[in-house]
Amino acid sequence: MRIRESVWTSLVAHARDEAPNECCGLLVGSAEAIEESVRTRNLESSPTRFRVDPQEHIELNRRLRPTSQRVIGAYHSHPRSPASPSSSDNAEATYPEFIYLIVSLWGSDAPVIRGYRLVQRNLEPVELVRVP
Repeated sequence: MRIRESVWTSLVAHARDEAPNECCGLLVGSAEAIEESVRTRNLESSPTRFRVDPQEHIELNRRLRPTSQRVIGAYHSHPRSPASPSSSDNAEATYPEFIYLIVSLWGSDAPVIRGYRLVQRNLEPVELVRVP
């Protein structure tokens, strides 16, 4: 899955802005590429949980209707843990067609972003390729 460098930078900035709480948002693009990230409110306001505001998801879908773009996934941060799905991340992932990104601010100077897809009820890694 290709991800624009501007999206990568935006995800890291969002994670840093919301720390120590988790951030969350939606991803816009196509089956091959993530073209845009859209910040959403974390209804959980928690350092270990997130919930995308469903109203913001609906509004984004409406905005995208006249375009060729669509919501292709969601992202959230792990301020104090690796970019690996937690048990709750895995349990709450429900859309097999989505890409799920986790932004980790933990453990090093450079944030880590990892991608996953839901395969038979488990989030499985997806390679991310950064592009200009």
